[in-house]
Amino acid sequence: MVRILLATGRSDLQELVEKAALDDADVKLVGTARSETEAVRLARELSPDIVAVELLLSGEDSADTVKEIMISAPAPIIMVSCDNYAELGSLSGRALEAGALAVIPAPPLVDGRLQKTGTDKFLSTIKAMSQVKVVRRRRNRSGADRRADVLPVGRNAPIGIVGITASTGGPAAIRSILKNVSAGFPAPILIVQHISSGFIEGMAVSLDATVPLKVKVAADGERLKPGTVYLAPDGHQLGVSGRTRICVTDDAAGYSFTPSGSYLFSSIARAFKTESLAVVLTGMGDDGTEGLRSLRKAGGKVIAQDEKSSIIFGMPKAAIGAGLVDFVLPLERIAGKIVALSGNGQGG
Repeated sequence: MVRILLATGRSDLQELVEKAALDDADVKLVGTARSETEAVRLARELSPDIVAVELLLSGEDSADTVKEIMISAPAPIIMVSCDNYAELGSLSGRALEAGALAVIPAPPLVDGRLQKTGTDKFLSTIKAMSQVKVVRRRRNRSGADRRADVLPVGRNAPIGIVGITASTGGPAAIRSILKNVSAGFPAPILIVQHISSGFIEGMAVSLDATVPLKVKVAADGERLKPGTVYLAPDGHQLGVSGRTRICVTDDAAGYSFTPSGSYLFSSIARAFKTESLAVVLTGMGDDGTEGLRSLRKAGGKVIAQDEKSSIIFGMPKAAIGAGLVDFVLPLERIAGKIVALSGNGQGG
């Protein structure tokens, strides 16, 4: 039995979640909070298996609610919205960085009844996320470390491009890495983040405002620039066209995910060969592993996040188990290794 705590000020959202829970014997709604304060209190008192938080709780950004729960009563948290969530992207980005695991639409209502496919997806996400082991967060001492210095540059042969793939827990992990890479980083960084449709633009905006590098959603044909981070757009594969241009395509043939980390890694391997660096972060499944075979064959290097710092160790574990990883590192050391492998000092 998965015990859900819902935090929402909206009666319509509460009704949708209540109806969905009543239709599934494996889940139970154990409480509803109307405010951040009540959500934190009930999370302490009820110890739910998962907390579902309205993206705009009481009409305000819910990132602070996520932070307080992760500090005071840690539990898996998902964000839920029944609005046009394409317009709520920046809010979702902040919530994910604060510790939420995913952002999903509420169970859809059609002609007064719950739509089965959407409701099943909502409930399956609830059940899967409730199994994630989360770690209590500490309060930030200050904002002074937002753009912290990176580790010293090493003596390795320089890399010309970085590809990163992540799923559950990825937005926070990506931010943790990028905030420790300066604007003078000498290579472009391409990222595939598995995330609900409509939220990638908000993630880009949020990251761009909080890390030294320029962060944007990739566009087909644009020129690759050093010190710039390109996120794969919704429903499209991200790669490169030669060594100078971005390639964005809806070609999903042969890939289980769109966007896919394997597509990205294979693409950069063809163009950059030994200058390729792949990074596999926290997430479910094994996306990226097949693409790493091509990258390693081309002479590229691979970093995987370690089990202890991963929210879900699926993707890194698959890459490590396949013998395709050069460095297995805790999250806090990945930025330094990326910089070291760039073989270049970082200008301001």
